[in-house]
Amino acid sequence: MLNNLLDKSDLYWKSIVETATMVGYSLVISVIIGLLLGVLLVILRPNHIYENKAVYHVLNIVINVVRSIPFIIIMVAIIPLTKLLVGTTIGVKGAIVPLVFYTAPYIARLMETALLEVDPGIIEAYQAMGASRKQIVFKVLLKEARPGIILGLTIATIGLVGASAMAGIMGAGGLGDVAIRYGYQRWEPDVMYTSVILLIIIVQGIQSIGNALSKSLRKK
Repeated sequence: MLNNLLDKSDLYWKSIVETATMVGYSLVISVIIGLLLGVLLVILRPNHIYENKAVYHVLNIVINVVRSIPFIIIMVAIIPLTKLLVGTTIGVKGAIVPLVFYTAPYIARLMETALLEVDPGIIEAYQAMGASRKQIVFKVLLKEARPGIILGLTIATIGLVGASAMAGIMGAGGLGDVAIRYGYQRWEPDVMYTSVILLIIIVQGIQSIGNALSKSLRKK
């Protein structure tokens, strides 16, 4: 396996860069959308600072529906939209749109969970001191929930790495594409095993970094 890694080092390096590109762009966009949705799911819910039951229930249902769709189906179902937005449905660019569709609702739920862990007593204390609703969102909810948010984003990033590997089925590139095209279709088991090991190393690295960041924020 070591010889295989050395012989195909350029191929593996290229696939790692493609995976990092897919995950990086998709994660940034998904975090922006998912964090916004997560905050809305919390502040619009009954008995919260921006209570709006109608909007909350609609948003809740939409997120649940999108989350229930398997990634491979999302990739196929939104092909016209992907083509419209990025001009292609293959390669790294073609994978970003479905990856965002898949990941953003997932992040929204993780952010909702993290924000709901904030002690309601802290919110009430700030309200008693005259804090505005905007200040409560940014200076209380988001600030107090940072450790949970980091852990949630760590989980989402790992899920995104897995989804990017699955995107290799559609020719998106990355380690998943290498594992399928060389390891499976050309029956080169060493290539498949090496790709899996590299994915495991990436996932372990992400988890370790996320755990360390969350731990450091809890100490502050």
